[in-house]
Amino acid sequence: MELPLLNRYELMWMIVLFDLPVIEKKERKDASDFRKFLLNHGFSMIQYSIYTKLFSGKDSCEKYYKMIKENLPREGKVDIITITDKQYGNIISYQSSEKVEKKQPEQLTLF
Repeated sequence: MELPLLNRYELMWMIVLFDLPVIEKKERKDASDFRKFLLNHGFSMIQYSIYTKLFSGKDSCEKYYKMIKENLPREGKVDIITITDKQYGNIISYQSSEKVEKKQPEQLTLF
């Protein structure tokens, strides 16, 4: 029996965007530590200050909202956007004026 795929309206992408000061040595370390925190918790870098992670639903994101808040650098601005997988699939990306096709993550069947 084949299990149904998760609905692309239920899967949620969390996008963390930030603008952190990096003039002073301590600021650079704080920014680097924040990036490492995101990477260590399964986020992928899209651009140097934009990271994403796919979640199974809105409820799964709640824990990460709190974790990010607890690990914010002292200075700077951090925004969190949560969108559905369907909305994420509508993003159009260009690199050096060439359109970049995004790979959709494969859904795994665990049982």
